[in-house]
Amino acid sequence: MNIAYSLNFVTCSDASGGHRMAWHQWGDADSAHVVVCAHGLSRQGRDFDVLAQSLCQQAIDKGHTIRVVCPDVVGRGQSDWLQDPMGYQVPFYVADMLAMLAQIHLQAPIRELDWVGTSMGGLIGLVIAGQPGLPLPVPVRRLVLNDVGPSIEWQAIVRIGTYLGKAGAFKSLQEAADAMLAVSAGFGPHTTAQWLELSRHMVKPLADSLHGELRLHYDPAIALPFKQATEAATLEGQAALWALYDAIAVPTLLLRGKDSDLLSPATALAMTQRGPKASLVEFAGVGHAPTLIASNQLAAVSQFLL
Repeated sequence: MNIAYSLNFVTCSDASGGHRMAWHQWGDADSAHVVVCAHGLSRQGRDFDVLAQSLCQQAIDKGHTIRVVCPDVVGRGQSDWLQDPMGYQVPFYVADMLAMLAQIHLQAPIRELDWVGTSMGGLIGLVIAGQPGLPLPVPVRRLVLNDVGPSIEWQAIVRIGTYLGKAGAFKSLQEAADAMLAVSAGFGPHTTAQWLELSRHMVKPLADSLHGELRLHYDPAIALPFKQATEAATLEGQAALWALYDAIAVPTLLLRGKDSDLLSPATALAMTQRGPKASLVEFAGVGHAPTLIASNQLAAVSQFLL
């Protein structure tokens, strides 16, 4: 499989003078069918390498073209870090995505726009698909929410808070991969090679290190607004998220790790009964969140989008 890849940047505005957001592109740069894949809280866009290449190849096999765009949300991966860490919140991420989509649309007009969002990336997609009047090139055609919904279980937020922002220092990629595996059991089973590849883009050389040490790629300050959340404020925010979800009027696929501690069975069931009445697919032996690498996970997404 030899799918075209490029790293791109878009300049986004903020109160401190602006920042650059990176986005990874797979497939035909001129395709009018764009699929955006948005990652989770402490991850980055290269998490979707396997899914992106699979979608591109399947589109080619069907005689179509497709462009898969995987942003590094600001503060992660190849994107800038913000001067004001309170900008690490979903409304600001949505503004960055609108800037990216406008740039992509200028390069080659978008006629079909799909969104695949894991965890935080799903919340961004929920806003983009559920808030009318946003300056999108075209409305979202299909939405995939990967292990996230309007109601988020508080115990999962507490669990994530125990490790978020601890960038660490690692002597090797393997040591970093082992450390990430310890807090990522919910991702489900992966081969050693798969996990190493998932980990490769999660680290970068530690500045001023004499021994080639590595650290996690993200700005530790992304934890600051996250850790200011309270259980009461989280419950209040859920009403607004449900209103956005109920406003979504496009086909929606909800993926859930059967052992997820973030998306409860009750919330998933409610999501199949209201709003877009999402189709639910669950994966046994997986918690929060499916990585969309296993063949059954790839199949669920590709069959829905293609």
